[in-house]
Amino acid sequence: MARIAGVELPRNKKIFIALTYIYGIGRSRSMEILKKAQVDPDKRTYELTPDEIQRIRNVVADYKVEGELRKEVAMNIKALMDLGNYRGLRHRKGLPVRGQRTRTNARTRKGKKKTVGRK
Repeated sequence: MARIAGVELPRNKKIFIALTYIYGIGRSRSMEILKKAQVDPDKRTYELTPDEIQRIRNVVADYKVEGELRKEVAMNIKALMDLGNYRGLRHRKGLPVRGQRTRTNARTRKGKKKTVGRK
């Protein structure tokens, strides 16, 4: 099993897909990393040699991923809330931030429906 950036990568997936299990790495960045590390993207994770894994680790170290990236995103959201701008207020109230309607839908952000009704 390959462990990169503190994440255990799945054994039977192609390495360009397996790298996307790391927070902050999508498919395009995954391909970019593999090109820099000179590793075939179609290889399965279990087929990688220790040398290839080390080259991938070295390239991934150049990017902000996992805990460091999560911390930065949280700090950015906290800064918005501290400034008290519109997006910060939406975060604080637990409502959708990017202009979605809230009369119906938005249940993911708002949580379980609280019925306010008549008798």
